[in-house]
Amino acid sequence: MAEGRVRDEWRRTSVLLALTANCHRDPKKTKALRPADFDPFREPEKPIRVDITVLKDVFIDRQMPGYGGPGEFE
Repeated sequence: MAEGRVRDEWRRTSVLLALTANCHRDPKKTKALRPADFDPFREPEKPIRVDITVLKDVFIDRQMPGYGGPGEFE
């Protein structure tokens, strides 16, 4: 229960930290920060692993995998 409270407090604090940092940043030099950037309990995002053929479909054939076109859901 104590750990849940600490996580909740850090979520609120990280929102305030991100707001303060974004107010004082130079938009031409840096990207906007998210509250997750300040949360010490955030778990790192796991990269999505795909086969190399997906890259060929997207960048060479210009097709999105899993997308059948405009009439797919009709």
